[in-house]
Amino acid sequence: MSAFDQAKHEVERARFLGDVRDLLAILRRQPNELLPFEWVRHLAPDGEFQRGLQTIEVDHIIGSVDRYREFDRHYLPKERHLDERWIGVRSAQLQGKELPPIQVYKVGDLYFVKDGNHRVSVARRQGQKYIDAYVIELHVAVPPEEDDTLKTLIIKGEYAQFLKATNLDRTVPGHRAIRFTTPGRYERLLEHIRTRQYFLDRKPERAGLPPVTFEEAAESWYHRLYARIVENIEKHDVMTRFPGRTEADLYLWIMDHRYFLTQKYGHDVGSEEATIDFGANHAPPAYKRLGQRMRLMLRGRLHPTM
Repeated sequence: MSAFDQAKHEVERARFLGDVRDLLAILRRQPNELLPFEWVRHLAPDGEFQRGLQTIEVDHIIGSVDRYREFDRHYLPKERHLDERWIGVRSAQLQGKELPPIQVYKVGDLYFVKDGNHRVSVARRQGQKYIDAYVIELHVAVPPEEDDTLKTLIIKGEYAQFLKATNLDRTVPGHRAIRFTTPGRYERLLEHIRTRQYFLDRKPERAGLPPVTFEEAAESWYHRLYARIVENIEKHDVMTRFPGRTEADLYLWIMDHRYFLTQKYGHDVGSEEATIDFGANHAPPAYKRLGQRMRLMLRGRLHPTM
């Protein structure tokens, strides 16, 4: 079989596998598209650095600058019009010709192809582990992950802005990641910090001292409010009653519940009592939790033992 015929057979096989993966993704409700590089702007990159020629892992390539509609997440070709270029690249490879390095943007530990999408597609089909690439690295505070969607990237971008506003990475190094499952929640945290700042400034022992800075208020909020509620969530095993949710999700709900209980009883019930009461009275029924766990397991987002 000639190199051309073999390459033609392989690209047809690749497109067939792509169709199968599309079907499986629909059944599992999982994304199967390459990530568009334009989505990276949601992560608020604050620097671009030329890293030169490097050898990178093929499996860490998750997106493309302008060909994200033409290949799936496994870099299988989706359209027939890609065949000629794909066959040309694979034929050259079969004939022992050296292929030029690709060009990529590096964001965190992952890559987006600027030039060389067909070379990546061929490399993945051959099980190639590494590929040479000219790398441009973008610095982001919250890096992307392989299974990210537009929604999760928007949330991560909001988280990056939150970290920039609070400077928690500097004031509380190694702090627990504060992740939400819904966009628009970090502004609520900033409101909590501003409230914390207001009350800290009005403590009698601060008379005559400079005003509390927003960074100081954020550090105090993290240790005295957020971390305490997370500790209570763990202590009373509340997370297991809310599959697919995060500590940050529960923090906001518990803070709202604490306010409700305080209004109801006429005194501050404290974070631990609010956590216990919320977990006991607001968790989904067992059958719904089971259904949620099954859906998350099918999407690969929950370990069976969790």
